[in-house]
Amino acid sequence: MATIRLAEALLRRKELQQKVEQLRPLSEESMFKVGVNRKKVTDDIDEIVTKVPLVSITEITKAYDWHARQLRLVDAVIQQTNWETAVDVNDTVMDDYSAGDIEDDRLSL
Repeated sequence: MATIRLAEALLRRKELQQKVEQLRPLSEESMFKVGVNRKKVTDDIDEIVTKVPLVSITEITKAYDWHARQLRLVDAVIQQTNWETAVDVNDTVMDDYSAGDIEDDRLSL
């Protein structure tokens, strides 16, 4: 088990989210290209079309599943840290706004 900074975990989560989004829309049609397209070879054959696989659906599925799992793992760590960590803030940060509340001395940090 490795120890990393929260900022690193947040960056990794963003990288994994982008990869999962990149892999999600891949369809069978986008993984093939037309390799051969011939018209009227003989009187019996009108057209020959050959599809050549660029990558296998198994490869895409494995990559997607791996990245999605890594994303879930890093997100769980971030959420755990979120619930266990307290931060110090100005006393008024969590107050709701109401008209007339802002005074010049409260604007300074």
